[in-house]
Amino acid sequence: LVNDGHAQSYQSVATGALPSWATWRDHLFAFTQEPAAIVLSRSYFEARAVPRSRQELIAVMRAHPDDFAGRVITYDLRQSGLGYLFATQDARSSEAYWRLTEVMGQAKAKLSCCSSDMIDAVAQGSALVAYNVLGSYAAARRDAEAFVILRPTDFETVMLRTAFIPSAAQNPKDAGKFIDTLIQRAMSERPIFGQSFQTTAQDGTQDVPINRIRLGPSLLVYLDQYKRNKFLTSWEASILQDPQPVD
Repeated sequence: LVNDGHAQSYQSVATGALPSWATWRDHLFAFTQEPAAIVLSRSYFEARAVPRSRQELIAVMRAHPDDFAGRVITYDLRQSGLGYLFATQDARSSEAYWRLTEVMGQAKAKLSCCSSDMIDAVAQGSALVAYNVLGSYAAARRDAEAFVILRPTDFETVMLRTAFIPSAAQNPKDAGKFIDTLIQRAMSERPIFGQSFQTTAQDGTQDVPINRIRLGPSLLVYLDQYKRNKFLTSWEASILQDPQPVD
């Protein structure tokens, strides 16, 4: 929307304090950081070592294929814009994404549109693994004791929620004040995972590299129809092995 001219420029002390990756052309401003997480069944992993990275999760799933058959869930990239965004960014960061996708395909992964449905599946026992759900959604659940929220130590993909002032806004002055308030809270508060606007997060034992989805023209790359179709074709070849979609 911003790239197509639907936003107006805004500058303030607050917007000027944002890192370059958290603002775009003085039109678009980040105000949260939302890590993608892997949710694991607590009951299943009680007697097992909890994997700490994508590679370790791949190893567990390969070692126990019968346990995970039909009990893995992830986004249907054809339906979920967020799932597609996370997947393209993961793929840019590491080949582990494609290896994990193939393993999930071999497990006849169920496909879903939404983080909440994926977390439900693990909490209710129908799935052992939910891949790339919003970590903040999982942490806020009342039934969070039913699962483990894994922040993979190889890297953590982080989405930025953003705000802009529409070009036709009737009260841009107050809109700017609202954006300033969002930014000030983002800069001062400690989010659920990690420190505000840091390059690494702590998992309790070591630093976790943050793969932050930066604001910029690179985000438009995978909106190109040719590139989108090419990516989805590769994804389908990896994961659509007798899939079981979730309604």
